[in-house]
Amino acid sequence: MEVEDHPLEYIDFEGVIPEGQYGAGRVIIWDRGTYTLESRKPDKIVFWLNGEKLRGRYALVRFKKNPRNWLLFKTKEKG
Repeated sequence: MEVEDHPLEYIDFEGVIPEGQYGAGRVIIWDRGTYTLESRKPDKIVFWLNGEKLRGRYALVRFKKNPRNWLLFKTKEKG
């Protein structure tokens, strides 16, 4: 789901946001690492992840019927 940008100061935040507040619920950091952008178009972003869990070439593709939704999938690695 597409959301607005968040301040960089939140990069290490883990915890619970109380009910009634924006983003309420449990926040966990699932993976850490770096990425390298390969290409970016309005409806498709291709990048390389080098995380602790996820590694390789991935793509984010925007849904046509609901443009705030994106699908993440691992792609074949080029040459």
